[in-house]
Amino acid sequence: MRVTGAIAPGTAAAERFGSFGEGSVIAFPTATLYGEAQIHIGTGTMVSTWCTLAAGYSPTQTTVPPRALVIGDRSVIGMRSGIVAHESVVIGDDVWFGQEIYVTDANHGYQDPHTPPGLQLGQHEPVVIGDGTWIGHGSVILPGTNIGKHVVVAAGSVVRGDIPDRAVIGGVPARIIRRHEPGVGWVRPDGTGDVTPELPTVRPEDLARLADMDDDEISRLDEPPGR
Repeated sequence: MRVTGAIAPGTAAAERFGSFGEGSVIAFPTATLYGEAQIHIGTGTMVSTWCTLAAGYSPTQTTVPPRALVIGDRSVIGMRSGIVAHESVVIGDDVWFGQEIYVTDANHGYQDPHTPPGLQLGQHEPVVIGDGTWIGHGSVILPGTNIGKHVVVAAGSVVRGDIPDRAVIGGVPARIIRRHEPGVGWVRPDGTGDVTPELPTVRPEDLARLADMDDDEISRLDEPPGR
């Protein structure tokens, strides 16, 4: 017999979260959930099976910020993904994760050669993932990363640093492959070689004017001005 279930608004499990929006769901089975009081989930968001959502080092830690992990509205967290927040991880609206994505704002140090790195704790840098971003399968988002809006992250990327809005990035470490230049379209990082030109805006009145033209008038549209 196969048993399925989910955490949804109104359930006892959802009440443990800092906030849990209408229409959101965390599918069973989960991997690890702790620090729920410091985790906030918006409306219409789906967290798939076998995901980890964690705020702090352990369920008993009392020094975790009240909004350590925030996931916005209508976002999707893919299967077997992990989000670990010790200080601040903010995921915007309409963000889509592929499967097996890992996001964390915490790191271990190695400055003291006599102490195991696993015991050198407390190195936290906030992470922000902007609205409308899509992160491909198996990517890792490291501490201190600030991803802009409508960014595409290629599968298997390791991301750190500031990523501008409307960029396509990929690699280890991830680099900008192309970006959107207003009025131009998608271009390469050096600004050369237009990749996909931005189409001009066609207004309804333009279409109406075109419909009234005869064949000769239409043929002259390609002529340079002044001829």
